[in-house]
Amino acid sequence: MNGTTQLPPLPDRLSIDPRSPHHVAAVFEHDVGIRLNDKERQDVEEYCISEGWIKVPAGKTLDRKGHPLLIKLKGKVEAFYR
Repeated sequence: MNGTTQLPPLPDRLSIDPRSPHHVAAVFEHDVGIRLNDKERQDVEEYCISEGWIKVPAGKTLDRKGHPLLIKLKGKVEAFYR
């Protein structure tokens, strides 16, 4: 990968929801991968490396505002650029 110096550093906590204070648009210009307990996950909505959790949708369940209902999974979290 030639452009590794151009990639912004991955934050400790990141959310894909643009309304969240933990959303960093510059990071999403590149493909980001998340591993939980050494297994790569494709459905991560938010993560926190220092606290060791990710949030994923709970099936097709929606909250009253129409957003996916999220559940928190704990373990060893790793974020990386693909």
